[in-house]
Amino acid sequence: MDIKKVLPKDGPPINEVSKYIEKYKDELIVIKYGGNVFIDRNIFNNFITDINILNKLGISIVVVHGGGPRIKRELEKSNIESKFIRGLRVTDKKIIGIVENVLIDFNNDIVNSLIQKGSEAISIHTKNNNIIEVIPEIEELGFVGIPNKVNSTFLINTIKKNKIPIISPLGLGKDNQIYNINGDTAAGAIAKSLKSRRLLLMTNVEGVLDKKKKLIEEISSLEILQMIENQTITEGMIPKINTCLDAVNNGVTAVGIIDGRKQHSILFEIFSDKGSGTLIRK
Repeated sequence: MDIKKVLPKDGPPINEVSKYIEKYKDELIVIKYGGNVFIDRNIFNNFITDINILNKLGISIVVVHGGGPRIKRELEKSNIESKFIRGLRVTDKKIIGIVENVLIDFNNDIVNSLIQKGSEAISIHTKNNNIIEVIPEIEELGFVGIPNKVNSTFLINTIKKNKIPIISPLGLGKDNQIYNINGDTAAGAIAKSLKSRRLLLMTNVEGVLDKKKKLIEEISSLEILQMIENQTITEGMIPKINTCLDAVNNGVTAVGIIDGRKQHSILFEIFSDKGSGTLIRK
């Protein structure tokens, strides 16, 4: 394979790429695509390009997507106001139907975009190949679930066929009731069930920043906990960090928080010495 032909000109250096292809060739990488900036089509196309390149280079990947901003847009169209408890959307009977439709539409969009590029991708959600069993989070949240069981065998068999699983953060509970799952939580549960080498959370921030707002390139669990204690890490970043800590303490080698707005941030994170965000290790 001629790596030069596959890599973009503004991607990571070829000599570094070859080294990392070797490193990841028998490993699994779970990538979570979500967050507020991801409605932007240029960012979406950059993401699709990177996933397609990883596939062409023989890297095994699983994609989990969010859909918060799209859900918000649809609910506003129907004049439904969203309530949140601890950052999670309260999801009643009416809302869960809209959430499911929006997430499945977005899932199909990712799958079709990858197929157009020449990568085989497969949709995984509550209406097709559901792999996540959930238990309800708390009653006040309605149909919001916590992953209880992940069918990792299905995922591994899909990857072996060189197909990319594209997973919506939805799951089924008792009586086949549909539940919405926080995207990061779903990605973390899937990464843990696969004991993946990497979990990458794409967001609309650079990564984890120190008190002076400078990017921290690599950090341990212990240092992160200190940053939560001294309030360097606050609010919306805390649940994301908790997902990272849970993953690295349960079989995932390392988690990267990377900026999805940056061109080829996934390629730089996986294939360059410098990486492109914050890497969290145990």
